[in-house]
Amino acid sequence: MTLNEFFQKNPKAALAFSGGVDSAYLLYFARQCGAEVQAYYVQSAFQPQFERADAERLTVLLGATMRVLEVDVLSVPQVAANPPDRCYHCKRAIFETIAKTAAADGYALVLDGTNASDDAGDRPGMRALQELTVRSPLQECGLAKDEIRRLSKEAGLFTWDKPAYACLATRIPAGEAITAEKLQKTEAAEDYLFSLGLTDFRVRLLDGCARIQVPEAQLPQVLEKRREILNTLRKTHSGVLLDLEARG
Repeated sequence: MTLNEFFQKNPKAALAFSGGVDSAYLLYFARQCGAEVQAYYVQSAFQPQFERADAERLTVLLGATMRVLEVDVLSVPQVAANPPDRCYHCKRAIFETIAKTAAADGYALVLDGTNASDDAGDRPGMRALQELTVRSPLQECGLAKDEIRRLSKEAGLFTWDKPAYACLATRIPAGEAITAEKLQKTEAAEDYLFSLGLTDFRVRLLDGCARIQVPEAQLPQVLEKRREILNTLRKTHSGVLLDLEARG
């Protein structure tokens, strides 16, 4: 099945929209097909503000509409406690909210941007999608990440080379309770490093310290700004560590 055939068979749907590479291309293609697809962006403590800004920018460029749904994921005990299957409980809460709202808006089918490269074995949240009958057109049609990036570039989407971004909860070690304070501190640290021109990095919490992971090519840039980074991040963290095992 091709993506065009999918939307011919399913011309009306709700889309869980993050503003990332995959959901951006899916929304673009749906509109190219003339399908009626309503985008739903979920704002939670796990999503940084720049993600919402990207999502809003893209929907404007595509002439689409986006509804923002607030979900208090930290009110779910199985999420806040941060067990190994936290992602399952979080996805369940988020997609139940999307499905309920979408149904009230007249959309019986919910889509997401999972692609053919995504490994279900590494993503416990996929179980929640299956249980809630969320469909993943990119995956069903065999479109992998590299192909989606290529097609997005051809379509002129600014998201085509956007780095993959895991939610802020992934910065906190499994088993350590997640709090709004920890998430806000992490987002502020990453916003600061973004302002220095770094990309595709992570600031992970480790015993109160900020553990910085950057691609190998950016290590010299971090070392060059070492003193400035230390002075800034030590205001909110007990220590600042640079991971020499660079992000791949």
